[in-house]
Amino acid sequence: MYRAAHAAYTRMMVECLRCGAFVADSSRFCSECGAPVAASLRSRQELRKTVTILFCDVVDSTVMGEQSDPETVRHAMSRYSDEMGRIVERHGGVVEHFRGDEVMAVFGVPTVHEDDALRAVRTGMAMQRRLAVLNQELQATWGVTLNCRIGINTGEVVAGDPGTGATFVTGDAVNLAKRLEQAAAPGAILFGTATSPLVRHAVTVGRREQFSV
Repeated sequence: MYRAAHAAYTRMMVECLRCGAFVADSSRFCSECGAPVAASLRSRQELRKTVTILFCDVVDSTVMGEQSDPETVRHAMSRYSDEMGRIVERHGGVVEHFRGDEVMAVFGVPTVHEDDALRAVRTGMAMQRRLAVLNQELQATWGVTLNCRIGINTGEVVAGDPGTGATFVTGDAVNLAKRLEQAAAPGAILFGTATSPLVRHAVTVGRREQFSV
């Protein structure tokens, strides 16, 4: 009896975004910091959405790190991440994370567009073009060049509630996008079969490939 009652009570509590205290969802103000509850609730809702995920990773970055001065690597990767992030945002995507030399971007959270898959593919192409120009600067200034590979996949994911600003997505579609990136050759873009029919009217592609993941 206690366990069930306690669980029911807990589900009626919400977390204040200002101080992190748990307060009753019927309260108008946080009992700890006084923040308006209606404006500071953190929704627990998880949404299933169809999105397109893009992974972009620098090839042989470990070797570059071993052979180059740490300051050189830091400056080169900083310029790379700044440029790639701007391209994602310009095409209506959200940068999920920068992890080392890997960029993960999502198209379809929190804002859905009819052409999210095409936006992702165009982002990948723009990344490759911009990197070619950026490499001229990096070579002239730091004596290094970068090469990247890109994987793109479309599918259903579980995403954080857009009302909170959270965009973290999980699901098999994310895993496959990462596997596609790992299978891509340096300088190439691979996208999955779910993405293909959504972009075939606007993108010229090479032959279809199969591989184990």
